[in-house]
Amino acid sequence: MNQDELKKAVGERSVDFIKSDSIVGLGTGSTVYYMIEELGRRYQAGEIKNIVGVSTSSRSQNQAEKLGIPMKDLNEVDHIDLTIDGADQIDKNFQGIKGGGAAHLLEKMVATNSHKNLWIVDQSKMADQLGSFPLPIEVIPFGCQKTFEILEKENLKPEFRLDDNGDRVLTHNKNYIIDLKNGVIEHPHILADWLDHQVGIVAHGLFLDIVNTVIVGYDDGPKVIDNIR
Repeated sequence: MNQDELKKAVGERSVDFIKSDSIVGLGTGSTVYYMIEELGRRYQAGEIKNIVGVSTSSRSQNQAEKLGIPMKDLNEVDHIDLTIDGADQIDKNFQGIKGGGAAHLLEKMVATNSHKNLWIVDQSKMADQLGSFPLPIEVIPFGCQKTFEILEKENLKPEFRLDDNGDRVLTHNKNYIIDLKNGVIEHPHILADWLDHQVGIVAHGLFLDIVNTVIVGYDDGPKVIDNIR
C-alpha cells in the first residue's frame, strides 16, 4: 500500500471504536480526514447513531458539518468519550509529538478533556525516540523574539515556521509557531515541564501520558496497539 492507502485504511479502522450515543473529539490531519469521511458515511447510513462531534480545527469542523455530523464547541459539552487524532511522531513509550498542522493547542485542549484518546498514524510516524520530527511551540506575537532567544540559549535550535510566502505561520488563535529542531529529546517530561513554565509559550507539541490506543498503518494492514499503563 502507498502512504495514502495506509492512511485511509487506518482512518476507516478507527471508526470501529466510535459507539452510538457518544461525544467524539475529531482531530486534524490527513489521516483524520479519512476517519471523518468514514464516520460521516456510517452516520448517514444509520450504523452509528446519536453522536456529537467536537473538532480541533475549522478544517475538521467544516468537513464534519458537510457530512451532517452534529457538532458542538468544547464549551458546550461536559465531557468527551473518545478523541481520535493523528500524531507527527510516537515513541516506543507511547509519548507523542503533535503540531505539524499548527493545531496542537486546540488538539491538546480536546485531548485532555477526553476519557480516552486514540491516535491514528502510518508506520513512518513510529520512532524509538522523539525529536527527529521538529517540536512545535505556539507563542504569542508580543515579545516573541525574547521567547525565541530563551529557546536559543537552551540550545533547542528554534526556527520560526514560515508559509510559502515567507511569512510567519499564524495559528487559529493568531499566534506564531516556533519549531525546535534539536534532533533528539532525551527527557520529554523534563523538557515539557520547562516549556510549561516559560512565559509567552501558549502550548507545546509534546503530548505525554495521554494516548490509550494507537492504530498504525503497515503494508499488511492496520495494527491496533494498546498502551498498557
